[in-house]
Amino acid sequence: MITYIKGKLVEKTPTSVILDRDGFGYLLKISLNTYSAIQSLEHCMLYTSLVVKNENQSVVGYDLYGFATEQERDLFERMISVSGVGAATARMMLSSFKPDEVIQAILSENEGMIQSVKGIGPKSAKRIILELKDKVGKPLGDNTEISVKVHNNNREEALNALVTLGFGKPAIEKVLNRLLMANPSLGVETLIKEGLKVL
Repeated sequence: MITYIKGKLVEKTPTSVILDRDGFGYLLKISLNTYSAIQSLEHCMLYTSLVVKNENQSVVGYDLYGFATEQERDLFERMISVSGVGAATARMMLSSFKPDEVIQAILSENEGMIQSVKGIGPKSAKRIILELKDKVGKPLGDNTEISVKVHNNNREEALNALVTLGFGKPAIEKVLNRLLMANPSLGVETLIKEGLKVL
């Protein structure tokens, strides 16, 4: 199985690229995240995922997807393992949000954010959270790991500090969730400082 392709970018669009490797042109479907990472490059390496297309229980073709990072590729593959979530929907999710934002939405059970992606309804959002919550907290590619315990401790400490300062709990939670969605690695001090700017 092809795990990555390294070569010259012959053609680039926000949804696909043609990567030349030893005279072979590989067409890879990509997300906007990957396009942003490679749009100024002439040569690159993309991690790949081969998706088999089925119709009426028969194989009708193959699509090769390319990703700028192992983390994005692994998240894509975990998402399409969920019943009812196809490759197009997973790519749409990764074009709408960064991988860390998707992971954070799953860990925080943010159904609204997941449903905001075209093709994902309430049932699919619940299924994605249910099936992936225990998986995305584990290491993904690039040795990326989001520790639920650390995240929760930082959030709770910042929440308690801001409540002590006299701010309302619902407003604080909303702000902290937004901050952590943008950057899950924020420490307690930064969360409090950034929270104070908004509250």
